[in-house]
Amino acid sequence: MCKPALTQIKPRRTDDAPSGDARCGDCPIRYRAVCAQCEGPELERLEQMKFYRSYQAGQPILWEGDRTEFVASVVTGVATLTHTLEDGRRQMVGLLLPSDFLGRPGRDRAAYDATAATDVVLCCFRRGPFDQMMRQTPQLAHRLLDMTLDDLDAAREWMLLLGRKTAREKIASFIAIIARRQAALHKQPAQGRIEMELPLTREAMADYLGLTIETVSRQITALRQDGVIEVRGKRGLVLPDYARLVEESGDDSDGGLPD
Repeated sequence: MCKPALTQIKPRRTDDAPSGDARCGDCPIRYRAVCAQCEGPELERLEQMKFYRSYQAGQPILWEGDRTEFVASVVTGVATLTHTLEDGRRQMVGLLLPSDFLGRPGRDRAAYDATAATDVVLCCFRRGPFDQMMRQTPQLAHRLLDMTLDDLDAAREWMLLLGRKTAREKIASFIAIIARRQAALHKQPAQGRIEMELPLTREAMADYLGLTIETVSRQITALRQDGVIEVRGKRGLVLPDYARLVEESGDDSDGGLPD
């Protein structure tokens, strides 16, 4: 399937995108991003090679197979990772949330299509200098290894969700994962009453969870009627009790499977 040329849709800076001289110490994802363990000279070196790019919701960030000139951390917003089969069918294979890393050091081709699901701001690093710095800076390499292992754990969790959980458990699990990540970004535990925004439309959730949009809507309605969630507008949710949502997901209070 032919893909549109990148020149047809270009990244466009938005008014709220960080300026080029934004300091790493003031970054909202500083303590969770790939640079979390860098200090002093290492942080100054990253400052010199970074640049920001912003994308509007729906804009492509990378096309699968294209040569990439940068790796990046998601500062704000959510991006989706998708794989396209030969016959044109598409499967969403991952979400990138704030502090997640886009790209692979040492590989100059994109493994998946990356698309902005919401307005997205990326903190980008030029591939060559970043690869060189990673080889010379143990803190940076160690942090990237930790993030890679976290991604592996998340992939295994997602295999379980897609393969064994009911539609209701899938929806509850998805909401719980997003709530947990949003709480962590603010250095807070996911517990008690939580107000949050869903990063995806119901159609995109259906694609990601392997469900139909009708099933997603029915299950959200059922969770609302049972008092597990409250719906505010198109994407706003209130979780009266996070622990109850986790129970509905088929997991225990620690996020794992119940004994």
